[in-house]
Amino acid sequence: MGIRNNPVWSFFSSLRLTLVLLAVLAVLAVVGTLVPQQESAQELAKRLSPGTIRILGTLQVFDLYHSVWFLLAMGLLTANLIICSINRFPASWRRFKAEAPADEHLFRDLPPERTVYVKGTRDEVVTRAEQALRRRYRDVRRTDASRGPVLQGQKGRITHLGVYAVHLGVLLIVAGGVAGSLFGFDAYVHIGEGETATTADLMGGKGQHNLGFGIRCDRFLIETYENGMPKTYQSDLTFLKNGRPALQGALLVNHPLTFEGIRFYQSSYGQSADGKARLSYSRKGGDRKDEAVTLGESFILPNGEGTVQVLRVEENMMQMGPAVKLGVRSGRGAVQFWVFQEIERIREGNPGLFEQVPLFNPGLFAPYVFSLRGIDARYYTVLKAATDPGVPLVAAGGLFLMAGLLLVFIVDHRRVWVLVEEAKGKVRVAVTGRGLRTSAGLDRELSDLVRVFREKGDAQG
Repeated sequence: MGIRNNPVWSFFSSLRLTLVLLAVLAVLAVVGTLVPQQESAQELAKRLSPGTIRILGTLQVFDLYHSVWFLLAMGLLTANLIICSINRFPASWRRFKAEAPADEHLFRDLPPERTVYVKGTRDEVVTRAEQALRRRYRDVRRTDASRGPVLQGQKGRITHLGVYAVHLGVLLIVAGGVAGSLFGFDAYVHIGEGETATTADLMGGKGQHNLGFGIRCDRFLIETYENGMPKTYQSDLTFLKNGRPALQGALLVNHPLTFEGIRFYQSSYGQSADGKARLSYSRKGGDRKDEAVTLGESFILPNGEGTVQVLRVEENMMQMGPAVKLGVRSGRGAVQFWVFQEIERIREGNPGLFEQVPLFNPGLFAPYVFSLRGIDARYYTVLKAATDPGVPLVAAGGLFLMAGLLLVFIVDHRRVWVLVEEAKGKVRVAVTGRGLRTSAGLDRELSDLVRVFREKGDAQG
C-alpha cells in the first residue's frame, strides 16, 4: 500500500481537515478576544464563582494563546499544509513545466482581426515576429508545422506555484506564533530612582525572568498639568552589561528602547514608601514647627499631647493636588483627617468645605492646625519588557503570504502562438492565445501583436 493510500496520510491531506482547523482557530481567536487574557482576566475572575474559575483555568481559557488547544490546532494545521503541499506539488510542477503543443487546430476559425497579410519573405516575417514576442515574453520557442513556422511565447507560469508561497507564508506565521509562545515573554520591571534591576516579574504570576544584564534608573522625570494629572513622564535608563554601561537612553510612553533583543516600554510609575512629606503644625498662639516624615512614620506633639502618624501619601488626591492623611492618637481618642498642600485654593473654590467634609479640615485636632508644604517624592518606574523571537518569522510569513496571493489571483499564465505561413503568394500571420483565466488582458495583448505588424507598414491590402 502506497503512502498516499495510507489512512493517516489521507486524513492529514484532507481539505475538509483544513477547513475544520481554520474554523477551530477562528473560534479560539474569538474567545481569546472576548475573554480577558492573563493579568487582564483578574477583574473578570472576581465576578465568577470559584468553581467556574477552576473549570476555565483548567481549560486554559484565560491564557488561550499559550494553551494546549491552541498549540495543538496550530500543529495539526502545520501538518495538514505540509502534507497537502507534498500531495499536490507533482501535478503543479508538471503544469509549471508543461509545453503546450503548437497544433494547427489552434488557428482554425480565427476572427478576421487576428490575421494580417504582411510584406517580405516568410523568414523575414518570422524574424520580426520573434523579436516582437521576445519584447513581451521571456520564454519564446519555434516549432515547424506543416503550414509554416509557429512561434510560441508564454509568461506567468509561476502562478502555478503561488499556492505554495501561500502555504509557506502560513507555515512561517504559525512557526513564529509558536516560537513567540514558547520562547518569548512579557514581564514588568520595577526600578526605583538610582537603583538597578536584573530580573523581571513575568506576567500571570509565572515567576521571575533573569534578564542577564542590569537596568539602572538614573532619573525619573514627570510633568503635570495644573490639576496635578500627569502630562508626560520618562525614565532615564542605563543598561549595564558585566557591570559596565552598554546603552543609555530616555524611555518615554510610545518610545520604547531595545537592548539584547528585549524591547522595553514605559508602562507606569509610582511613589516609593520612603518619600518624605514635609509637614508644618502650630498651636494657636504658638510657634510653627516642621517635620519631615515618611509613610507610616510617627512624631510626638509637644508636651506629649498626641502622636501623629502618616497613614497615606497621595500625589494628586481627588484631582485636588498633593495630600497626606494623618492619624492622631491622644488621651481624647483617635482622629484622622487629610491635609492638602493647596488647601486655601480648595477652600476658595468650595466655601463651607470643612463643615461639609470635616475629614478635609487640617485643624480637626484642635488646637493644632497642620499644613503640607510639599512631598519629597521618590519615584519608581515600571517598565514592560517583551521579547518575541517569532516576529521575524511572522514578518517573512506575511511577505510570502502576500506574494503568493498576488501570484495566485493576479498573475495569469498566458500562452501566445503566432503562425507565419505563405498563402496565395503572400505571407499571412495568425495570432492566437490562451490564458489560465478568462481575461480581457489577453485579448489586448493579441490585438497589440497584430497592431505591431500594421503600424510598421508591413500590412498588405
